[in-house]
Amino acid sequence: MNCRIVDDALLRDWPLPEAQEDGDKESRGRVLVLAGSREMPGAAVLAGTAALRAGAGKLVIATPQSAAQTVAAGVPEARVIALPEGSDGGPTFFGLPLLQAIARNTACLLVGPGMIGHESTVPFVHMLLPLFKNATVLLDALAMDLVRTVPRFEQPVILTPHAGEMAHLTGNVKEDLQELPAEVAQRQAQQWNATVVLKGATSCIATPTSGVWTHQSHAPGLGTSGSGDVLAGLIAGLAARGASPEQATVWGVALHARAGEALAKRQGTLGFLARELSAEVPGLMQKLAP
Repeated sequence: MNCRIVDDALLRDWPLPEAQEDGDKESRGRVLVLAGSREMPGAAVLAGTAALRAGAGKLVIATPQSAAQTVAAGVPEARVIALPEGSDGGPTFFGLPLLQAIARNTACLLVGPGMIGHESTVPFVHMLLPLFKNATVLLDALAMDLVRTVPRFEQPVILTPHAGEMAHLTGNVKEDLQELPAEVAQRQAQQWNATVVLKGATSCIATPTSGVWTHQSHAPGLGTSGSGDVLAGLIAGLAARGASPEQATVWGVALHARAGEALAKRQGTLGFLARELSAEVPGLMQKLAP
């Protein structure tokens, strides 16, 4: 197995797409974040903010009607689309035309953080993907359940499960997956034809054809509510800027971990908040620039 360790040297040798000196927000790509629910509107706020901190030019957040005002207040930089929602809190098919209207100009679609209503959400995502066939699609949280009915993708897709979610998606035992995370990530990347981030203290990133990268985090405080939403947003923002799925995931994992490490040095190992991570990212990207 071709397994590479993600460190500062690897990142500097694999620089992110540079911003054009005469470019504007359009040149850095649009992210569409489909996230949140009446119970968890903050997930959309965390993911959307992270996408902008990673350098995306424009942000649209689509969230259920019950969460839209909260999300709009939380991310004033975003356009917010209020989606019709069903009795279970998930999106309904009446929301598809609203998203189809912006699909052509979307560079990356992130779906899943904070969403509820499995019976409505998974079919909705299934119908949504063909509309965004020219965008990178990142499936997180509940949206990843799509692989149980669509086992192989025909467009660029990123999935971001932790070990528990991977066990749910594959039907395997969590502890077995944790013993050989790199092998598991590569196997599922090939099976699903997707880029897979198997999250943990040691995260493994795999693609169907390019091998595996591993990254070890030294920030246990990252294990906190909302941290995964921030990671998903960072990856989406980097993809919108023009990074390939594998580069966006490798850099996203590295920036997320380094943000946690920076906060731990200033505030202590535990107790920092997920919403504090994103503000660390622009400076970290500057330090890692070639």
